[in-house]
Formats: sequence, structure tokens, C-alpha cells
Amino acid sequence: MRTARRPGSAECGIDAAMEVIGGKWKSSILWVLNERPCRFGELRRMLPGVTEKVLASHLREMEADGIVHREVYDEVPPHVEYSLTPLGVTLNDALAPLGAWGREHLLGGRDAH
Repeated sequence: MRTARRPGSAECGIDAAMEVIGGKWKSSILWVLNERPCRFGELRRMLPGVTEKVLASHLREMEADGIVHREVYDEVPPHVEYSLTPLGVTLNDALAPLGAWGREHLLGGRDAH
């Protein structure tokens, strides 16, 4: 987990949080992993349009930020599973009101998922 602040980070809590979830796919990754742990291929299938390179990059960043846990199982073939850390769960909880606002004001009360 990162212990030092990122260079140039702001003092505003919202800016600090946006540094962690900034990126086109990070909030979607959080949403999917909130349901259950997933393997890389599962995540890729559940997020149509994301490239393998971007998904791998986002997962590495989220792991470095302490919001995603990467579990490597010593099996043949290798098995890697991603899940939310307790910090990731609290981040998802914090994003829930933003999702509710989006459903109410931008989606007309319906959810896109």
C-alpha cells in the first residue's frame, strides 16, 4: 500500500480520492470486484471495451494504492484472482452516493447495469 503521497497531490480530499479512482475503467473495476473476486479474464469479459494493457495497468495501480488485492495461487496452470481490500470496500461505499446521484439525475432513475 502506498504510504507516501503522490508528487503534486493536492490538499483537497476529493482531489486525493480522484487520483486513486482516476482513469476510465477504475470505477467499473471497483463495481465488478464489489460483487465478487475475479480472475483477469473474467474482469476483461465483464468490462467490454477495456484493453488487456489498460486493465493490467489499472489493476497494478489499484494494487499499489491498496484498494485491490492480487492473490496468486500456486497451481498449474497459474491462477491469479483479484479482490477488493478493506480499503477498496470503503472506497466503493464512498462512491455509492455518487452512483445514486448519477442514476437519479443522469439516467432518469434507471441503472445502466
